[in-house]
Amino acid sequence: MNTLATQQQALLDALFARPASARATSATQQLQALLEPRAARGLMAYQANGHELAQRSLLAAYPVIAQLIGVESFNALARDLWHSHPPVHGDLAHWGDALPAFLATNEQLIGVPYLADVARVEWALHHAAGAPDAQTDLQSFERLSTEDPQTLTLVLAPGTAVITSPWPVVGLVTAHTEGQPSLAEVGQRVRHRVAETAVVWRQGLRPCAALCPAEVLGVLRALLARAPLPDALARAGTGFDFSDWLTQAVRNGQVIGVASAPPAPPSSRSHQESP
Repeated sequence: MNTLATQQQALLDALFARPASARATSATQQLQALLEPRAARGLMAYQANGHELAQRSLLAAYPVIAQLIGVESFNALARDLWHSHPPVHGDLAHWGDALPAFLATNEQLIGVPYLADVARVEWALHHAAGAPDAQTDLQSFERLSTEDPQTLTLVLAPGTAVITSPWPVVGLVTAHTEGQPSLAEVGQRVRHRVAETAVVWRQGLRPCAALCPAEVLGVLRALLARAPLPDALARAGTGFDFSDWLTQAVRNGQVIGVASAPPAPPSSRSHQESP
């Protein structure tokens, strides 16, 4: 490794190592041996700037988590995550996906057990916001009446995801982002541990989160896997009305078109064709 690469690696180690840890001490000593003595102040400035970037970047993705635990605790959480799971992309919009799992194992937040699932919903919203653009293809829906449904599937909006939780995660998110339901109502749901499944998608340029009805969950999961339409509908729950659901899903931008389903694996076709 050449001198410049060695210096760059030492700088990264010093920036991302947890302060006061043995790794941080070792990285700082190694860096100081490579640089001029006055560079120590520059390192401190870089470290402080890194923490500020961590706080701003994480807040952009997790505004509800910040409101739930308070600004000071959130900033400390951002710094902790920065050192535990440093960014691997130059674009910090991609950093923060480790927070849900990090929250689930954080002993200091064990008294707020729904935080990890709220974070999962928020990261899905953040991901949907940056998903590739796609336009609704209304003409493609004509294929439903002219082609074999087994060869077709429905196209979901960019960034679509479903998150199942034993907590009222949809209410917890929308109460803070949209003002509905009220904080008093969502607090009551938390006390009664009302389970909710969130469906996240992007409507135009706006990421959305809504409650996913139980009868729709299996259908969405199958469509996310690009299952043929009949196979997806076979996973619908009691009371599911395909026509009503599709009309609403197209209207709110959850379903944006019809496409050819991927061909079934040879083993699956052989099984289906056997007498």
